[in-house]
Amino acid sequence: MPRRRTFLRVAATAAAITALLAPSATAAPRPDTVRQGLNALVRTDHLPGALATVTDRDGRTRTYTAGAEDGQVRIGSNTKTFTAVVVLQLVGEGRIGLDTTVDTYLPGLVPGEGIKVRQLLQHTSGLPDYEADVSDAILQRRYLEPRDVLDIALRHKAAFAPGTGWAYSNTNYVVAGLIVQKVTGRPLAEEIDRRVIRPLGLRHTYFPAPGDTTIREPHPKGHHQDAPGAPVRDVTDIDPSAAWAAGQMISTNSDLNRFFTALLAGDLLRPAQLAQMRTTIPLGDSGAGYGLGLMSRPLSCGGLYWGHGGDITGYETRGGVTEDGRAANVTVTIDPTDGATTKHVEALVDTALCRSA
Repeated sequence: MPRRRTFLRVAATAAAITALLAPSATAAPRPDTVRQGLNALVRTDHLPGALATVTDRDGRTRTYTAGAEDGQVRIGSNTKTFTAVVVLQLVGEGRIGLDTTVDTYLPGLVPGEGIKVRQLLQHTSGLPDYEADVSDAILQRRYLEPRDVLDIALRHKAAFAPGTGWAYSNTNYVVAGLIVQKVTGRPLAEEIDRRVIRPLGLRHTYFPAPGDTTIREPHPKGHHQDAPGAPVRDVTDIDPSAAWAAGQMISTNSDLNRFFTALLAGDLLRPAQLAQMRTTIPLGDSGAGYGLGLMSRPLSCGGLYWGHGGDITGYETRGGVTEDGRAANVTVTIDPTDGATTKHVEALVDTALCRSA
């Protein structure tokens, strides 16, 4: 506001200065609601640990931890967005068609006809999910090839005919990853590295090599419970190969914020492909929408944010970015056994983004 100049007597000026210097209740610092939220996840939800990184619209970044050290984590289904970016880059190069069928690239790989690449990325293919069938393999550190995972998935019937419904299925992204490898002649991990990770300088992000069950850099331990109230186990070291193109990657909260910010800013995709990625279908009455490997969610303070989120044995992450450059990512060091905890994590992302508005 413009400064107003008022000519006062000396006595009045002295009184005003004295009042300014005196202790005042209005000078109390603003509560840090992000830190309070992280602490609540540990104390009230009884999670082993939680960590977050928040960036405001001016680029100021702050990192928080509660009950855990900061560092690399398994990012689960955030991997899907990386895979989708590579597919859409190849679409922009004219090497993949969004409305071309899977059979064009991988004849006979999936039963039936007519599943399109777009339907893989948007979970409208009807392909059955394999996640429930491989949870023991992950805990037992069994290595699975993408084709092995696909065989497991296809033991089940399709959820619906292609294009007639929506159902989240990790199988879609295994097929999308296989298409990338067929078209480029290179491993998916190499394509993600050279097309996304290195150009953005994501120094703490990588796609684990076959057989790599560890996390390279300093990291909080990951935990797992078979059911609420069951013993909590250390599952930091697992074989994430079953997740592959759908959820195998490792990163940090800060790198994820940088990735989603760059994606939304148009640094990774041409305008036409970014527009396709951001074209969503509604997910029930939640207010959320699913595009091509990218989700939109409403904010309590108005507007929405874009991201994905991920769950994998040991960790859960939620976060995203807004149109004006705000970014937040929250990770908890356990894969929650109930939906209430996940809602609390998502609510903290909302708090962080609205607080930095």
